[in-house]
Amino acid sequence: MASTPTYVPLCIDLDGTLIRSDTLFESVLQLLKRAPWLAFSLPFWLLAGKAQLKARIAERTELPAATLPYREDFVAWARDQAHLRPVILVTAAHRRIADAVARHLGFFSEVLATDEVNLKAERKADALAQRFGEQGFDYAGNDRPDVPVWKRARAAIVVGATPAVAAAAHANATVEREFDPAPGAVARLRSWVRALRLYQWIKNVLVFVAPAAGHTLFEVPTLQATMLAYLAFGLAASGVYLMNDLLDLSSDRRHPRKRRRPFASGALPLAAGLVVSPALVGVALLLAAAINLRFLLVLLAYLVCTTAYSMWLKRRTFIDVAMLATLYTLRVAAGAAAAGLGLSFWLLAVCAYGFLGLALLKRYAELRTMETEGRVDVAGRGYVTSDVPVVLALGVGASLLATLVTALYIESYAGMALYSRPEMLWILVGLMLLGVGRLWLKAGRGQMHDDPIVFVARDRWSLALVGCAAVAVLAAI
Repeated sequence: MASTPTYVPLCIDLDGTLIRSDTLFESVLQLLKRAPWLAFSLPFWLLAGKAQLKARIAERTELPAATLPYREDFVAWARDQAHLRPVILVTAAHRRIADAVARHLGFFSEVLATDEVNLKAERKADALAQRFGEQGFDYAGNDRPDVPVWKRARAAIVVGATPAVAAAAHANATVEREFDPAPGAVARLRSWVRALRLYQWIKNVLVFVAPAAGHTLFEVPTLQATMLAYLAFGLAASGVYLMNDLLDLSSDRRHPRKRRRPFASGALPLAAGLVVSPALVGVALLLAAAINLRFLLVLLAYLVCTTAYSMWLKRRTFIDVAMLATLYTLRVAAGAAAAGLGLSFWLLAVCAYGFLGLALLKRYAELRTMETEGRVDVAGRGYVTSDVPVVLALGVGASLLATLVTALYIESYAGMALYSRPEMLWILVGLMLLGVGRLWLKAGRGQMHDDPIVFVARDRWSLALVGCAAVAVLAAI
């Protein structure tokens, strides 16, 4: 390819071009995480103009430029171009954000960004044409608002564009290079499946625990209600997962595995997540209202608790695991509410200790992974690797207490009244000890990378133990 004339500057867009994200939405999410009450101020700021909106948000936030999802191939090419000609960052993002990105990358000779005027589309085209003359610059962009700029550029560099935008660029400008075309429909669908974390719906089988323990699960009205409850919890959980990922972008990008999540990596647009998340929660609440008021209240309690956990409590040592245990227990309570059943002392006690053990197991597995990688702390958490012995002791103790409560239940009046052969349940106690031991051993060896319930659902030996436990319970009835 012929060398590019050194006097033709290369102007590069930021959002969607240099990075696979949108800094305005990144800033809004950071603002909402720090001060959610300011959500009510956003419409009033927007009334003063988009430039004022960006200024107000930029004053209250500071995006970590180092962790933004850059398009590495394009950045490498642009860095090489900086040795041949001026490379200028030209963006509708606020100047504070643009300056931070330019300082981080270190090869931009100048920054043009939004100050008093929102530098986008025709305004951007006018500014560049006035500065460098018609056809006096090359421009790298990615979206429809970049078409007016491409029309007045010497050459267009198309980055991360959809086929429609790429076609518009070819129709209105001389396209010199193309980078990283937008993913197709199948790839986007896979990203949504990952973002919704449908595999995590396995945790919602806990809604069937109370009806199963009460021996009413297979009664038609109960089964219908609990199936709807399972769906409602699944939709609500997926909506919450989306919002969690949106609010945790910075910490996820510092995590060795979570940085690949669809929103953190830029595979999915943040704007879409902000629409889909509340929509899923809204549908879940409608389903809950159709079941009964008690179930709706439990689901609302779950949403309040999981929101508090995501925004504040997960960074509070040991309060986080208590909240995780509560979220598991609320799923059991939801199943009882959907079926119109009460929760016995014994079931609540097993849930309290058992789920606390699982929550501590999850933290222990994360800490062991960080320990083997030589890292001191867990990003976005309140733990350090030196906490491993304490978390291990508390977690194993809670797990064993759940087994002890089960053993006491077998010899209780309640157990003997509900089962014709309660002695068969002693098999369940032995299986619980085997299962608990296996889970903690796997975590200690750094072989548990999922939520413990998800791990059990994928581990054939754990599934075999669950199957044997089900047979033992059926034999006791």
